Amino acid sequence: MTRLSRTAVSDLLVLGVLSLLAIAGYQTAFGGLGFLVAAVAGLLVGTLAAVAGALWRLGVVTTVLLAMAGYFLVGVPVTMPERALFGVLPSLDGLAGLAIGPVHGWADIVTIGTPVEAPYYVAVVPYFAVWLVALVGTLLVTRWLPRRRTALRSSVLLLGPVALYLSGILLGTDEAFLAGVRGVAFAAVALVWIAWRRGTTVEAGGDGAARLRRQKLAGTMTVVAAAVAIGAVAGLAVAPVTPGRFVLRDEVVPPFDPLEFPSPLSGFRNYTKDLAETPLFEVSGLEPGDVIRLATMDAYSGRLWNVAGPDDVGPDGGGYGIVGEGLPEPPLATLGSARHLEFEVSGYDDVWLPTVGYGQSLRLEDAATDRRAGDLRYNPAAGTAVLTSGVGEGARFVLDARLQVEPETEELIDRPVANLAMPAVENVPDVVAAKAVEYVGEAASPIEQLRAIETALKTNGFLSHGLASDTVPSRAGHGADRIIELFTRTEMVGDEEQYASAMALMARHLGYPARVVMGFAPEIGDDDASVEVQGGDVTAWVEVPFEDVGWVSFRPTPDQVDVPQEQTPKPKSEPQPQVRQPPRAEKDEEQLLTSVEIDDSDDDRDRPFVVPAWVWVTIAAVGIPALALLVPLLVVAIMKGGRRRRRRRGPNDRRAAGAWEELVDRYAELGLEPPGQGSRLQSARVLEGQLAEQGLAPSASPGVAESTSSPLRLATLAATIDRDVFGGGAVSDAVVADRWKASDAAVEAVALAAGRLRRLISRYRVRRRR
Repeated sequence: MTRLSRTAVSDLLVLGVLSLLAIAGYQTAFGGLGFLVAAVAGLLVGTLAAVAGALWRLGVVTTVLLAMAGYFLVGVPVTMPERALFGVLPSLDGLAGLAIGPVHGWADIVTIGTPVEAPYYVAVVPYFAVWLVALVGTLLVTRWLPRRRTALRSSVLLLGPVALYLSGILLGTDEAFLAGVRGVAFAAVALVWIAWRRGTTVEAGGDGAARLRRQKLAGTMTVVAAAVAIGAVAGLAVAPVTPGRFVLRDEVVPPFDPLEFPSPLSGFRNYTKDLAETPLFEVSGLEPGDVIRLATMDAYSGRLWNVAGPDDVGPDGGGYGIVGEGLPEPPLATLGSARHLEFEVSGYDDVWLPTVGYGQSLRLEDAATDRRAGDLRYNPAAGTAVLTSGVGEGARFVLDARLQVEPETEELIDRPVANLAMPAVENVPDVVAAKAVEYVGEAASPIEQLRAIETALKTNGFLSHGLASDTVPSRAGHGADRIIELFTRTEMVGDEEQYASAMALMARHLGYPARVVMGFAPEIGDDDASVEVQGGDVTAWVEVPFEDVGWVSFRPTPDQVDVPQEQTPKPKSEPQPQVRQPPRAEKDEEQLLTSVEIDDSDDDRDRPFVVPAWVWVTIAAVGIPALALLVPLLVVAIMKGGRRRRRRRGPNDRRAAGAWEELVDRYAELGLEPPGQGSRLQSARVLEGQLAEQGLAPSASPGVAESTSSPLRLATLAATIDRDVFGGGAVSDAVVADRWKASDAAVEAVALAAGRLRRLISRYRVRRRR
C-alpha cells in the first residue's frame, strides 16, 4: 500500500474547490443550494474511489468498477431520499433513476420550468457530473501526473472544472448566480495553482531554487490580484446593464404542444348541458368570491379561441414547462392573499388541471397521479397547469397559491396597459370593430374604455345557455359567424362563451393584449369547509394586463335571462264598401248552355296504346349507361354500409377502433396508400405525409375541433383511439360518437380537397382490411 504525496493532495484539493465553484452555477436552475449535497457526495465518491485504487494498487478498470459501485450505493439517499429504503439503502426505483439521470436529465433540465424539481431523478445530474470529473481528475493526479509533472500537463486537470462551469451556464437561466465572485475566484485559484506548478519544475536545488519558486509564485499572485482589481473596475464601468446570456432553455422549445388537444372553450356547452348537475371535483380552502382557473386562451383563428402553441406563444406568453412541486413565479402579477387548497377529482375528465390564482407549489397526492408527475406542465404567465396524460377520477392534489390583487377602476385611470407580445387574432368580423368604437364612446383611458365595453355587453345583452328551460334559443360556439349573429340579432343572446370572446376581440381591436380565461365560479359560503364544483358552475372571463399591476379581470356576461319577445300584431280588418250585385238572370238553365256537336264515332276507341319508337330509343340510350353506372354504385354502397354497420357494433373500445379502420379504408378509396402493417400512429404519420405531398391537407371542417378533424392532426386522433383501446378504462357511448364524428369529418375534409373526379372514383372502390 502506497501513500499520496503532498503535491497530489494539494492537486486534489484544488480540483475539489474548482469543481464546487463550477457546479454552484446550477443554483439558477434548481432554485436553491440543496443540490450541492448531491454534488459534494459525487465529489467524495469519485475522489475516494480513485484514491483507494491508487493506494491499493488496483488497475484502472477495477478502480472504475469500484467508483461505479460507490456511485450506485451512495447516490440514492443523497439524490432521491424519498426513494431510499429506510432513508439510506438504494431501491429499484432509485437505482433506475441513477441510470436514467445521466442520459435524460440534461435534456429535462432545459425543458423544465425553474426551479427544477421533477422528474425525481433530476438531482442525479450534478451528482453524476461532479462524480465523473472527480474520478477522472483523481486518476490523472495519482497515475498520470507523477510520471512527468509540468505546468502544461497539470493544466489538463482544469478541463473538467471548466466543463462543469460551462454546463452551469448553459443549463441555468439568464440570471447568473454570483457570476463575478465565482468567476474571479475560479480564475484566481486556477492561475495561482498553475504558477505554483511552474515553480515546482525548477531544476536547481538548495536555497536558490526555493527562493526562485517563491518569487515566481509571488509574482503570479501579484499579477492575478492586479488583474482581478482592474477587471472588476473595468467591468463595472463598461459592462452593459442587462448583458446577454446564452442559455439552452431559451433555445429549446418545451415538448408540450397545447394544439394537440381540443380548445377548452369549444367544450363550454358540454358543461352547461350534459354535465350541469354532475359533480366534477371537490375543493377545500376556497373563500367567497374565489374562482377556479382551468385554461387561458390567447390565440384566435376565426373559428375558436385556443391556447397558443409553442411557435406562436411569443416571448411574453410563458409557455408550458415541466415542473416539480415548486412552481415558478408569474412574470407580471401583484400577488395578494394566499390560499391552501386541496382538490379531489370525481367526474372531471380532461388534461387541464383546476387551479386558483397563481400557484407557488403543487403536490400530487394519490399514487396513480404521482407516478405521472413527469407529465405535469405549468405556465406561470397564464397561471394554469396541464397533466398531459389526463386527470381522472380519484386524482388528488394540494395547491398553495396567491391571488392577483384587483385594483379599483379609479386606481387604474392613469395606468397604461402593459406592452406584451401576444399571438395575433385572425379573421375577426368587421362588426367587432364597429361595436368596439360604439361602446367605447368618449372614454379616454384604457381602463375606462374596457369598462365601457364590459358595461355595454352586460347591460344590453341577455343570458341564455340554449337549454330547454331558456326563453330563447342560443347557439353554441364562438367563431366569427357566431359573433356576427350575437351583434346583428334584434337582441344580444348568449352565455359566457360568446360574451367573453366578443369582449376579448374588441379589446384586441383597440390594441390591448387581452386573453380569455375559462374556469368555474361555484357558490361559496362563509362557513363552507369544502365546495363541490359541478358542470353548471363553468364560466369564462377576460383578462387584460396593466403595467406594474398584472392581469385585471373583466366579466361582460349579463345576468338578465328574460329576453323580450317580439310581438307580431294581427292585421286589422278594414270594412269593404258595399257593391250592388247584378240582377239575377231569369233565363232557363238550358238557355245558358251553348250547343256543342259531339262525335260519337268509336273508330279509335278499341285501338291499343303503342309506345312511340323514339321513347324506346331514348330509354335505351339513357337507361343502359345509367344501369352500368348505378348498379355497381349501389352494390358498392351496400357493401360499404354493411362494413360500417359491422364496425359500429360490439364493445365500445372495438367501435372506437372501427372509426379509425373506416377512416383508413375511405382514405385508400380516395387514392391514398395506407401502410399494410403498422400501428395506428405509424399509419397516421404516413397518411399525413401523403396528404401534404398531394396538397390534400385542408383546414378542419366548421364546428369540429381542429385537433381531430384536420388531416394534419391524424396522429392525435390515432393516439386518442389507442388510449381508448389500450387504456384499460371504460369507453362511453359519447366518446365512441365523438371518434366517429372526428373520423367522418377528417374523411370529408380530404374528399372536398381531392376534387369531384377522385370523389366519384372513390364511390366505386371498396377496400376491406379485415
